[in-house]
Amino acid sequence: MLKDITVGQYFPTGSIVHRTDPRVKMILGFIFIIFLFIIDTFFGYGLAFLWVLFATWMAKIPIKLIVKGLRPLRWIILITFFINMIFTKGTIIYSLGPIKITEEGLYNASRLAVRLALLVMGTSLTTLTTSPVSLTDGIEGLLSPFKKVGFPAHELAMMITIALRFVPTLIDETDKIMKAQMARGADFESGNVIKRAKNTVPLIIPLLLSSINRADELAIAMEARCYHGDAGRTKLNPLKIDSKDLAVFFVTIGIFAAIYFVEKLI
Repeated sequence: MLKDITVGQYFPTGSIVHRTDPRVKMILGFIFIIFLFIIDTFFGYGLAFLWVLFATWMAKIPIKLIVKGLRPLRWIILITFFINMIFTKGTIIYSLGPIKITEEGLYNASRLAVRLALLVMGTSLTTLTTSPVSLTDGIEGLLSPFKKVGFPAHELAMMITIALRFVPTLIDETDKIMKAQMARGADFESGNVIKRAKNTVPLIIPLLLSSINRADELAIAMEARCYHGDAGRTKLNPLKIDSKDLAVFFVTIGIFAAIYFVEKLI
């Protein structure tokens, strides 16, 4: 399951999506999140899913890589589905003691589950198609207007990028620790949920120590390269939005608008 987490992973293919300005991709990702909360029908979600498939195809990323990112979140989606299904009042279609399943609850729970799945699939494209350096530059570029009031845009962008890129590293480290402890007789899979949660406690200390060591090594490496934050820094390849980036932006916005209007007409 750890290998299924796609957050923070980068999948280079050299596609037009990869070459798009990271600021444009992040803005479109934010708009996509808002868009998912504007549409409210399964027809609209179906069209949004087709857009995700189209964007994935344009990025030349295997669709299974996008879909498998949902597996670590399946319990969150199922729990959210169950809570909304039984706590929404309406026309009762089935009851078992105090648990009552309503028609409105089933509809709202299904809609929310689909929305969460689309949100994860759509936003995963941002990190899968953006390198760490481009991601840092993009976040810093979006936050640069706040520098005028003393906001540390570069430092915050660096922290966010390091946090995202450490996710795959920590996943690999956790997997190695689990395999090493399983070779020594540890059991992480049998028993109920509570027992399995207790069995993961021995993972915390070695993983924490490993994270501290990696952070210390990263700090030493950055100091050895004379990193001192944003003061006096220049860029070898400064970001510049060209006509291609504008075309991607307006075409995507046009697709979102078309989906919205088609949904309202149906």
